[in-house]
Amino acid sequence: MSLELLTVGRVGVDLYPEQTGVPLKDVQTFAKFLGGTATNVAVAAATLGHRAAVLTKVGADGFGDYVREALGGFGVDTTYVGTSSELQTPVVFCALDPPEDPPLTFYRSPIAPDLTLDTADVPWDVMVEVPVLWVTGTGVSVEPARTTQLEMLARRVRPEPGSRRWTILDLDWREMFWPSPDEARAEYDLMLDHVTVTVGNRDEVEVAVGTRDPQEAADRLLARGVEIAFVKMGAEGVLVATPDHREVVAPHRVDVVCGLGSGDAFGGALVHGLLAGWDPVRCAEYANAAGAIVASRLACAEAMPTLEELDQVIASRGAAT
Repeated sequence: MSLELLTVGRVGVDLYPEQTGVPLKDVQTFAKFLGGTATNVAVAAATLGHRAAVLTKVGADGFGDYVREALGGFGVDTTYVGTSSELQTPVVFCALDPPEDPPLTFYRSPIAPDLTLDTADVPWDVMVEVPVLWVTGTGVSVEPARTTQLEMLARRVRPEPGSRRWTILDLDWREMFWPSPDEARAEYDLMLDHVTVTVGNRDEVEVAVGTRDPQEAADRLLARGVEIAFVKMGAEGVLVATPDHREVVAPHRVDVVCGLGSGDAFGGALVHGLLAGWDPVRCAEYANAAGAIVASRLACAEAMPTLEELDQVIASRGAAT
């Protein structure tokens, strides 16, 4: 059966502290989990019943083997997970202090394998035809991945509105991966000519289009030809903006165990809704529910909710009102 989703980019191994509420220097033991935006979004969509694959690279090491095996265990196609013989699979150390926004320490030097993707690694026929292509801002932070991802977007060609084919840009602003916000904005600017959906929080839209005001950011994104802009506003919910409609979808209140992965759960549920033909507001309602569920759990990929769990959360909110 053909793929429904191809995600591109960051992959790695997350090491979570088994002692919470302490700085990284005081952590004694860690637990290992699958990590990375590209992997987590694919896992989230696969958990919701979709055929997903990841285009990325790992190192020729035990962690690389773990990434492949873990992805396969979640039902994600690993056909396009390549290997860099000279680099190591990235690891990320997390300190759950505070749990809502845990500090991260990335080990991706001198360069992560996923940022060495070049045109020879791309399954061009698949990339052009897959219903949903998911790319990130991090994916254009350095060469050769920058040129590769931009060429992918150019060859895919922006689908016509209403075509049920989506090119999604997760703005995914990570300051440590860029020399400056200005350089990042220049690369985001090139991508915005090709994508149909954007996802980002206030910090990320500020880097992408120069304002952190959600309404103004939505105006600027839609003016670039984006069909749907999702602007995450934290405790204020998510602004859903299309050329014809705007609405703020309220968040789900939870006791946060770990904020990592909630954005990727949002992404997987968003992909599910788009593939199902839902309107953008309903997509955001389910995406918010997915993010809340993962925030109430430890880990990312392992925490992704099923459709039954999402339906229950949505139904409980309806009953409460």
